[in-house]
Amino acid sequence: MEEYTVALAGNPNVGKSTLFNRLTGLRQHTGNWPGKTVELARGTYRGEGFRLQLVDLPGTYSLQADSPEEQVAGDYIAGGGADVTLVVADATSLRRGLCLAVQVRQMTQRMVLCVNLIDEARKRKIRVDLKKLSLALDAPVVAAAARSGEGMAELCRTLRDTAKAPPRRDSWHVSYGEGVEQAVAALAPLSRWDALRKLAEGGDIALRDRIIAAQMERSEAIADACVRREDERSDRRDRRLDRLLTSRKTGIPAMLLLLAGVFYLTIWGANVPSELLSRWLMSLQEPLRQLLRGTPWWVQGALVDGMYRTVAWVVSVMLPPMAIFFPLFTLLEDAGFLPRVAFNLDRFFRSAGAHGRQSLTMCMGFGCNACGVTGCRIIDSPRERLVAMLTNSFVPCNGRFPTLIALITLFFAGGGGGWTRALTATAVFLLTILFSVAMTWLSSRLLSATVLRGEASSFSLELPPYRMPRLGQVLVRSVLDRTLFVLGRAVTVAAPAGLLIWALANVRTGENTLLGVLSGAFDPLGRLMGLDGMILLAFLLGFPANEIVLPVLLMGYLQTGSLTQYEGLAQLRGILTDHGWTALTALCAMLVCLLHFPCGTTCLTLRRESGSWKWTAVGMILPTVMGIVLCILIHAAAQLLGA
Repeated sequence: MEEYTVALAGNPNVGKSTLFNRLTGLRQHTGNWPGKTVELARGTYRGEGFRLQLVDLPGTYSLQADSPEEQVAGDYIAGGGADVTLVVADATSLRRGLCLAVQVRQMTQRMVLCVNLIDEARKRKIRVDLKKLSLALDAPVVAAAARSGEGMAELCRTLRDTAKAPPRRDSWHVSYGEGVEQAVAALAPLSRWDALRKLAEGGDIALRDRIIAAQMERSEAIADACVRREDERSDRRDRRLDRLLTSRKTGIPAMLLLLAGVFYLTIWGANVPSELLSRWLMSLQEPLRQLLRGTPWWVQGALVDGMYRTVAWVVSVMLPPMAIFFPLFTLLEDAGFLPRVAFNLDRFFRSAGAHGRQSLTMCMGFGCNACGVTGCRIIDSPRERLVAMLTNSFVPCNGRFPTLIALITLFFAGGGGGWTRALTATAVFLLTILFSVAMTWLSSRLLSATVLRGEASSFSLELPPYRMPRLGQVLVRSVLDRTLFVLGRAVTVAAPAGLLIWALANVRTGENTLLGVLSGAFDPLGRLMGLDGMILLAFLLGFPANEIVLPVLLMGYLQTGSLTQYEGLAQLRGILTDHGWTALTALCAMLVCLLHFPCGTTCLTLRRESGSWKWTAVGMILPTVMGIVLCILIHAAAQLLGA
């Protein structure tokens, strides 16, 4: 069977990863905002009598090696590791994508251009002359729509034919003018493209600008000759939306309003399902105990009261809000809203001496802090990349959302019911998120002014076109890739954690249990912070995954107190208040939930990305110390005011 290697290149937001997934069958996460693909991904397409090994290169706008992703993509293509290079461009904004195609065409004699999103171009009345485009680039051009599969078979056949055909004559090039051409000739025996990259990476800014300007001029001329717009209404719609979502007057309020809508629907919609699910799962305890009849008491206690009860709490508390939040958040992501959030926050982060792209990595952190840390690779400057990595855990990930929502609903949503209670809880939760963003800014400013001094660098942020999300794909991806994945990870950690808590609560040392001894050791610090030792112990035991903090805390309370059953979410407040909780306790617990060491997965990711245990320790200590100090100050202030 014939086998060929295909390098897959393209700008962010052109559907490159969607095309990769379509051809290889791999379920790689895709999103309508820059910075999602930061590593090489590999997959295989099997056709009739041939096989294509696809290498998905990082999304990049250029190959001039200004950033890590550009360096990776350019080195791979220039190294000749692929038999053919597939450049993916967006049919709705072909002018931008052709600049990369022009660069790739100079590097390789075997290139295929895929004009993706051709279905959206048709809806916008954008006509692309594929034959003229192919002649202009002296390379095959195929129109496709990766999301629906249109053009995929033709594209794969074209890739095979191009890979096996003799290489085209190396006569296609861009004219850079006499000065650049002389500089290229002086760098012989380097290839023409290697010489251009070397010149572009050098210190001669004027020479670099001439190279880039010539490439842009060539790509724009090709686009003007091959693309015709018959209707400008979609562009006008995008401009109107951007005036609303990105202007200085309305951008931030519109952003907050949309986020508040997501939080409101999450809080309002999760209450009843959580309670029903909790009651049903807890009703299975006795049947499980009956199945274990005849086994020693400690086996029943460990499996039912320890492992099962903790897992049941995790599922009932986490599943409903995640099943609502993730689809809504994914809809905003696919529609192109998140890059607008980053645009609005760019100046905010630059004022802290950080990189503007940190706003993007912070948005990733709302899903998972480990993913946010990995996403910091899109930041070119090592100093600014490290600042972004060390502060990513200041925003709450999905594992901390259920705990925050539960505490807000129980202690800060007021005594009303229905939509007013959910609206109040939403307002408080939105303030909590804004507080976490402010703490991210403060910690970034602190690091930039002390151990990581330096000036903020400039960058380009693309605002992709608005797109209508595909509801079916959003539901499948948000439920399978996010909700069930996160829930599965939480259950995997919750089961042994519940077993450990049960054992600590039932193994005695003298007149006290091991759980009592450990919580007692943390109690002095906890009381100083307005909490108790059991709360701090729960956060410590929740190091493997933030999702289990609240269940572990309740497990500890139920094993040492008079309450022996937990029949629904309505009893949560009773369990907590019976153990001395007040609104002040809940406030301090929320602060610790926001400001404490990252989970184990994020810490390991931080170690891998920073290459240093020292910086990993900083990433753990910085939020923890800030959380402890804030809680102590708030508790002390409350005591003074109370006195």
